[in-house]
Amino acid sequence: MMRKEPLSPWIQYWQPKFETRLRLFCFPYAGGSAAIFRLWPELLPSQIEVWPVQLPGRERRISEQPFEHLDPLIDALMEALLPYLDEPYAFFGHSMGALISFELTRALRKTGSTAGPMRLCVSGHRAPQLPDTLPPVHNLPEHRFIEELQRLKGTPEEVLQHPELLQLLFPLLRADFAVCETYTYTHQAPLTCPISAFGGLRDGEVPCESIVAWRDQTRGPFNVHFFDGGHFFLREQQASLLRILAHDLLAGLENKNSKSDRPQLT
Repeated sequence: MMRKEPLSPWIQYWQPKFETRLRLFCFPYAGGSAAIFRLWPELLPSQIEVWPVQLPGRERRISEQPFEHLDPLIDALMEALLPYLDEPYAFFGHSMGALISFELTRALRKTGSTAGPMRLCVSGHRAPQLPDTLPPVHNLPEHRFIEELQRLKGTPEEVLQHPELLQLLFPLLRADFAVCETYTYTHQAPLTCPISAFGGLRDGEVPCESIVAWRDQTRGPFNVHFFDGGHFFLREQQASLLRILAHDLLAGLENKNSKSDRPQLT
């Protein structure tokens, strides 16, 4: 495969793999950054090259305004990533990242400007056609917003106990929550690419049945995998997640996906 170094602020922590057969673009959860995936290149097989996506408003892009709505974010991602979608690729996203990767896949299909992903891997987010039953938090008063961050357990406690750092992160966190909470699903024909959906058995925000419901978003093969953990099982069960993720991705490359219409439960 021809080497194309990602000379873009949208891709960070990229490590070249000279045996790669697949580019895996990874999208973070709300408040997260590309650093979530910085160890994945070392932990995934050499055939899979990890391309961590860095959204505006974090780390080296902290001076940039974060997006507050999904549609303009998708437009920006289309322009930024399109030059790197000329080789076989897949998407992985957790929570907010799952929503981003899903709508990016649908936007790419609509333009017809490139082949779609070989597999869409969505993690820790309900199927998009299901209504959001939780009240919005992005516009809560500061003390209530902090309480929600503590409850969700996605923000490190040392950050929550550091008022100055927390004040710096508030705009990013509110913007990311707004991306998810202002999203409106529009019905389209199901995708044709395979979908792998991942969930936590003890995720109080995303019940198992809402993960299985991703089945309705593809006419292709569908795999669903559950892990012992809460909403951030991708940290608690990283080794297991990456093992199964690699299996699904490499099976797709070898055309070994299941032909069954029923989800494969793990």
